[in-house]
Amino acid sequence: MNGFKRNASGGFGINTKTVTAISLILVFSFILSSCGTGDTGADNGKLTIYTSFYVMYDFATKIGGDKVNVINMVPAGMEPHDWEPSPKDIAGLSGADLFIYSGAGMEGWVDKIVEAVNNKNLVVVETSKGITLRESSHSHAHEDGEANTGHFGDEYQYDPHVWLDPKNAKMQMKAIKDALVQVDGKNSGYYEENYNYYAAKLDELDRKYREAAKTFSRKEIVVAHAAYGYLCSAYGIEQIALDSITGGEPTGSRMKEIIDYIREHDIRAIFYDGISSSKTVDAIAAETGIRVAVLSAVEGLSAEDLKAGKDYFSIMEENLRALSEALQQGE
Repeated sequence: MNGFKRNASGGFGINTKTVTAISLILVFSFILSSCGTGDTGADNGKLTIYTSFYVMYDFATKIGGDKVNVINMVPAGMEPHDWEPSPKDIAGLSGADLFIYSGAGMEGWVDKIVEAVNNKNLVVVETSKGITLRESSHSHAHEDGEANTGHFGDEYQYDPHVWLDPKNAKMQMKAIKDALVQVDGKNSGYYEENYNYYAAKLDELDRKYREAAKTFSRKEIVVAHAAYGYLCSAYGIEQIALDSITGGEPTGSRMKEIIDYIREHDIRAIFYDGISSSKTVDAIAAETGIRVAVLSAVEGLSAEDLKAGKDYFSIMEENLRALSEALQQGE
């Protein structure tokens, strides 16, 4: 099922945090009516692509190569869950050829943004279309009968972090490739070649995770927020989360539950995503004597990481090393 469409709404609704920004966008919509025509790219002849946050930017850059100009809407190092678009962002979209977003509720502002853009030729690409989504609020039992202490928040119907399973990332790259072929058919062979190259790299990444998972003597990870459901499900791991998908401050009782769980199960590390505050995990580490480690959700990279040339693949390799260090330890 194709995940792209011509400038039409997709039915996700809108997060209440974005109401003010959306109101501004509508107020300034008369400005946008004179902006951009959706022509094929900038003066250099390349397609202009806007992406909703880092992973989409990285995937679009990889598939589009030197045929595209890609603009990431979320600044480096910023948590995408906290970001809101501005009228300036919408003005930029009015001159774009493609807008690529992940979906599954990750970008609650998408529908109103697309409606505000005066660009009938804009192709909107929802890359998670067709991926089997995980419910964002659920519980199940451990084999020993204990309730699962991991949980998701109620602000999302689904866990949106689909790209943390390389098989899902492969589907997202394909959706981007298909959209590029649709918009720029004369370069279809180029996009196909790029996609095939990175699809093979994703297959290899998946293989590395599966091989490593066979060596894990532990199966539980304690994390700051419940962003790793797809990753854990793919490789037989269970996340025990302090708080919901977006993080936030856990309650005192929740902190005690996690501290007790760490002590009872001899957990050796607690993970956070590397871009959110580590204040809470630092406090738990100090109380329990375990170490703090980074397990990136790859939602955003710092300016330093970008300058160092890090990308989805290098970050996922770092994640694998972090998991191996935490889960290959002796009983």
